[in-house]
Amino acid sequence: MKKKLVVIGAGMASGRLLEHLFETDPDAYHVTLFNGEPRGNYNRLMLSPVLSGEKTYDEIVTHDEAWYQAHGVDCRFGQPVVRIDRENRVVHSNHGSAEYDALVIATGSAPFIIPVPGKDLPGVVTYRDLEDTNAMIEAGVAGKDAVVIGGGLLGLEAAAGMAARGARVTVIHLMGHLMERQLDSAAGYLLQKDLERRGIKVHCAGATKAILGHDRAEAVLLEDGTVYPADLVCMAVGIRPETRIATDARLEVERGVVVDDALRTSDPHIFALGECVEHQGQLFGLVAPLYDQAKVLARTLLDEKAAFRPVQTATKLKVTGCDLFSAGDFAEGEGREDIVFRDPGRGIYKRLVLQDDRIIGVVMYGETGDGNWFYGLLKDGTDVAEMRDTLIFGPAFQGGTKLDPMAAVAALPPEAEICGCNGVCKGTIVQAVQNGATTLDAVRGCTKASGSCGTCTGLVEQVMKLTLGDDFAAPAPAGMCKCTDHSHEDVRRLIKSMGLKSIPAVMQELGWKSVGGCHSCRPALNYYLLAEYPLDYRDDRQSRFVNERNHANIQKDGTYSVVPRMWGGVTTPAELRAIADAADKYNVPMVKVTGGQRIDLLGVCKEDLPHMWSDLNDAGLVSGHAYSKGLRTVKTCVGSEFCRFGTQDSTGLGIRLEKLLWGSWTPHKVKLGVSGCPRNCAEATCKDVGIVCVDSGYNISVAGAAGMEVKETEHLASVPTEDEAVQITAAFVQLYREHAKYLDRAYKWVAKVGLDWVKAQVVDDLDNRRALVERFELSQSVYRKDPWAEHSTPSETPKWSPLADLTLEAAE
Repeated sequence: MKKKLVVIGAGMASGRLLEHLFETDPDAYHVTLFNGEPRGNYNRLMLSPVLSGEKTYDEIVTHDEAWYQAHGVDCRFGQPVVRIDRENRVVHSNHGSAEYDALVIATGSAPFIIPVPGKDLPGVVTYRDLEDTNAMIEAGVAGKDAVVIGGGLLGLEAAAGMAARGARVTVIHLMGHLMERQLDSAAGYLLQKDLERRGIKVHCAGATKAILGHDRAEAVLLEDGTVYPADLVCMAVGIRPETRIATDARLEVERGVVVDDALRTSDPHIFALGECVEHQGQLFGLVAPLYDQAKVLARTLLDEKAAFRPVQTATKLKVTGCDLFSAGDFAEGEGREDIVFRDPGRGIYKRLVLQDDRIIGVVMYGETGDGNWFYGLLKDGTDVAEMRDTLIFGPAFQGGTKLDPMAAVAALPPEAEICGCNGVCKGTIVQAVQNGATTLDAVRGCTKASGSCGTCTGLVEQVMKLTLGDDFAAPAPAGMCKCTDHSHEDVRRLIKSMGLKSIPAVMQELGWKSVGGCHSCRPALNYYLLAEYPLDYRDDRQSRFVNERNHANIQKDGTYSVVPRMWGGVTTPAELRAIADAADKYNVPMVKVTGGQRIDLLGVCKEDLPHMWSDLNDAGLVSGHAYSKGLRTVKTCVGSEFCRFGTQDSTGLGIRLEKLLWGSWTPHKVKLGVSGCPRNCAEATCKDVGIVCVDSGYNISVAGAAGMEVKETEHLASVPTEDEAVQITAAFVQLYREHAKYLDRAYKWVAKVGLDWVKAQVVDDLDNRRALVERFELSQSVYRKDPWAEHSTPSETPKWSPLADLTLEAAE
């Protein structure tokens, strides 16, 4: 008979333990798995992309229901354990009990809450699990003030995630520079500079005195008297091992649950692993040593001898655009020397700390490709005296000349760690490839390399290329979703080549795996068909996101935001009176001027939407499409009509462009700016398309960004006439419509295809430019309709389907 194994906690460490057990001896144990969260194992390293909106929860699930069923795991999710009966070997939860022959405590850690007044106010959250992440998402931080207390790894990931959702974020950090445990002051400065460039304010050497507010958090007060407004406060100041259940069971507990080398506690039938344990006086917060613990404990449970030996770990930050690497000890000390490389222009900083001709610390910012090589030298204690003069330049420069880029990978020894999350070394990947794992998915499946945070994916591919030589094939583009293996690019190509003109036709001919598709592929298919066949395809409303179906932006409380269009930011007294009347009539809680020079009516009840549309329509106002994957705004300055610096009529051009482009569906939102002179009051140089007027005409630039990533536009063309500026803009938008992947912003698409190719299509080739404009105008003749006018009459109010609204809402 199988022995009974009970596991408390369904996190990443215990999940890896179960994988090792089932892979080695699937019949050894019958497993009962308790978890306080109402779900199983998911990749907590990926919570920050969920917070920022880059990923959904479903995309970070490690073990789904089918996996647990396939291995016969008795899942007790949402059932926190309340007591361990050591004498009778029984675990009691709030809903039942389970007997055990062996028990594993994997309760992880709990966030530390600093004991300041106001810490229990509504609006104060921590950042540790999916509930915390969802709490921040549901708080609706867009346009609000958020304060993150703590400038460590978790705090900065929380800050970046909320900033990506449109919050005004301030990070308060007690120490003199960010991530002081992983970075020295110079790298900490560069990190702060990068974050501030993204709009995140950083206050270092700041001690929190109190969280202010009456019914909920309203501000954070520092010891020096500084006050930061806060609609949401996130505490990310550290974690503590969650040991309460072990303490109650009278196991040996110090800072964590004390375990020996075999991960056994003071009770021979009870084991522990993960962030809750203490081994030889050391606690563990990074995933790599936790996975090492899982390997050791699996062998222990199978009556094999194994011993846990902690190894040095490296740190990376999962914030887009902030490239850093840190390992070892970089504090000041006697007998230590530094090798430092700085390139201020590119924001690159590298520092090696040496003692007795051996690397004991590595800090890198801005360029970290050689991090694993330095890390290998650090772990192995390699004597670097002979390469001292060129050491800072990495493995490709050893020997005095720069070698082929692959030489850096070739120079790594077999024991060099490639995947820090899963502790996978180069030799393990090479062996897997030699045993037949010739694709990235195959290597990931048998070694776990690149299977967690994914930052090592490029390095894993390099190892594969080094091993396979000419037989290495770069990974094909990933499928659109779980419904198909076809990439976005393949689907667009096949829709055109096979003449597929409906979603059912696409799914049938291309072998869709699920009937009807999902929230990820249906909107993309709807867009691709609409863009390819504007005359033949009829827009499928139920394949649009909830905001596009309801022609308004849903808010966290279920109400909606209504934004009338104001051409080029220009309005009239009559329009303002109509907006004011609508706000009064429908009890709108907030009327706000947006960053795109429009007025937003926030807090409108769903049932009032058609009536409000009708009232605003009667005053000549149309939808501002603030919810759409299409043209949002054209921001203008007053230009030559009023401004003494204006060189051209920027307002008139902005209105002309907006009336040309409005209502067009695009892969993602599109924003334009038209500035009347190089002073750039309309901020044209961070838009999808920006035009700066000059004495000689119009400078057109494209592919800017001012959201999750901040990026200046790239110069596309300079033209003497307004007509040419309009034509090139329309051609660029149509080229973007025809070639970009759905949900790729223009700057991401241009980065893929290259600006030179875009110039060749819309600037140099006049015939192609005209053809693009003609195709754009054809599409506009079919789809440029005001949805408010179409649905505004109350008697013709569309039959809203709550089920349909929920179908795609999670993907917004």
